[in-house]
Amino acid sequence: MRVIRKYANRRLYDTEQSRYVTLEDLRRLILDEEPFRVEDAKTGEDLTRTILLSIIIEQEQADGEAEVFSNDLLAQFIRVYDMAQPLPLARYLEQGTQLMLEQQKRMQDQWQQAMRHSPMELMREMAEENMRFWQQAIGRGQPGRKASKEEESKEEEEKGSGESS
Repeated sequence: MRVIRKYANRRLYDTEQSRYVTLEDLRRLILDEEPFRVEDAKTGEDLTRTILLSIIIEQEQADGEAEVFSNDLLAQFIRVYDMAQPLPLARYLEQGTQLMLEQQKRMQDQWQQAMRHSPMELMREMAEENMRFWQQAIGRGQPGRKASKEEESKEEEEKGSGESS
């Protein structure tokens, strides 16, 4: 697991790449599903959660239209923390988010599959098939050209199926 050290000056240092990194660099590691741990450079305390929350805050502030956490939702989270017996919210959020990501991936895969079989793609495939047919047909009819064994066997099959009709 990659170790990121956080120094008192708030700088983050990637020990694997021997360079300072930003929250955006860590966000890219998350998107690439690269596991990492952020620790305090002096004490070794695990600061990963704090840094992940900072990344979320930065994303929430960067694009007002892409807000995930509304004010109402954040207020509800605060109320959950104040409950005598807090709900096992983390587990539900993790499972719900995982399900949502899996469904999103499935939808993207289905969309890509549908696009592969678009009318234009079907027409292209038919044109290629027609081209192969005519190339073979023209090739067979050339004088002095001997048909291959494969072509002869195909012709035999076609004659046999034509006679049984």
